[in-house]
Amino acid sequence: MSSTTTKSKSKAATLAQLQALVTGLQKELPNGSFTLMSIVYTTATLLPILQGLIAALTAVNTAQKSAEAALVDLAAEDAKAGPIIQALKRTLTTMYTNSPDTLALFELEPPKARAPLSAAQRAAAVAKAKATREARGTKGAKQKALVTGNVTGVTITPITTPAAAPPAAPVVAAPASPPVAATPAPAQPVAAAPSGSPTGHVGQ
Repeated sequence: MSSTTTKSKSKAATLAQLQALVTGLQKELPNGSFTLMSIVYTTATLLPILQGLIAALTAVNTAQKSAEAALVDLAAEDAKAGPIIQALKRTLTTMYTNSPDTLALFELEPPKARAPLSAAQRAAAVAKAKATREARGTKGAKQKALVTGNVTGVTITPITTPAAAPPAAPVVAAPASPPVAATPAPAQPVAAAPSGSPTGHVGQ
């Protein structure tokens, strides 16, 4: 059976088919003879070949089940211990930053100093950041200040609270004027009464 045939089927189906071949040959053709790939095989020579493949597949299945169980255990232990180990490494690296020989005892390396960017790299970074802002539509503070919204078709009715009337000023009574003395009217001149007939001689 070719490896292609083995891969095209599940292991369980392959094992079942191999076992059926063994059973069928033993029952129907115990003394059979076959010319396969220009070679003559008998049932007696074929059975060990089939049974050898069955044993190998069975061993693989057993190993894979054990491996799957081991992988599950590994994942659980890694989830528990992984973060702790990473924190320990960071702490040791900080403690012995200036002692590479000591860090080497823990199979750790001191942090590498970041190389400064060249002029070309800085220019490329600025150009990339600008292109990213333009692609995302990101605007700076000044550009954002120039963007305003407008609303149409909305009537705004202001709500005002009437102002409280100022308190009335107290009424102060005007002081009473002093009584004005009456001025007596001037005396009218009395005209002299006319005298009787003038004195003279009448009819003399």
